[in-house]
Amino acid sequence: MTSQPPSPQETVPTCYRHPGRETWVRCQRCERPICPDCMRDAAVGFQCPECVAEGNRTVRQARSTFGGGVVTTPYVTYTILGLIGLVFAGQLLTDNRLGSALMMNTVYVVGEGEYYRMITSAFAHSTTMIFHVLFNAWAIWAIAPYLERAFGHVRFAALYLLCALGGSVMSLWFDDLRTATVGASGAVFGLFAAIFIVGRRLKLDVRGIATVIVLNLVITFVVPAVTGFGISWTAHVGGLVTGAVLTTALVYAPRKHRALYQALALLGGFAIMVALTVIRATSLLS
Repeated sequence: MTSQPPSPQETVPTCYRHPGRETWVRCQRCERPICPDCMRDAAVGFQCPECVAEGNRTVRQARSTFGGGVVTTPYVTYTILGLIGLVFAGQLLTDNRLGSALMMNTVYVVGEGEYYRMITSAFAHSTTMIFHVLFNAWAIWAIAPYLERAFGHVRFAALYLLCALGGSVMSLWFDDLRTATVGASGAVFGLFAAIFIVGRRLKLDVRGIATVIVLNLVITFVVPAVTGFGISWTAHVGGLVTGAVLTTALVYAPRKHRALYQALALLGGFAIMVALTVIRATSLLS
């Protein structure tokens, strides 16, 4: 038995992306030759990278309940809690000098132009009342992951920060100029409002969260009046109102072009708060 050399017409195919590599494997979709580096697993055989990319573009990506990306791990929630923990540790280590640099105070915000305090104050807490940071951290841990899964990472992060900002804006307008506030309570009240609105939208029983909101509002106004203990009603109410308004816009946005309507709602909320801040600052400086 003798072997016959290949005829000149029998050329060995080469990879369409790497012409120097011989291959007998072809893409199951476009039938172009592909080398091992270009093979992508398919339902049957292999496909080339271009066909895989084209197929992915035609597959509808899974979305969260209200249009965000699917969340398996609530990284934004963990980041918020981590920052609160790190800031609190820094406050203890610096004899609260760090807290003084982050707190919300109209004199510093408007007089010194330190507007960043309107957000950073939401990550600092009282070092003399440990329950302050513990309650806020527990509330975020209990509520935020559910909301992050409902909205996706980006929408939830924007909602949280805007609720914190909303509390600071109301403090800027109605607090005594000498009042200094710290804490995530404004953002937490915003989360309370958000989970109430989400529950109503999904036709769930929201009596429990409604009770929590009412009780916390009672504490906000009654405890300072009876004990003289300082609680910022402005931050609480500002965060609550912001959370309610923005969440309503997010969950009731039309399904068609929902992402656009939600982005406009969040940007519009931010623009309004910036405008209120500028108006109040201009009034105080004049």
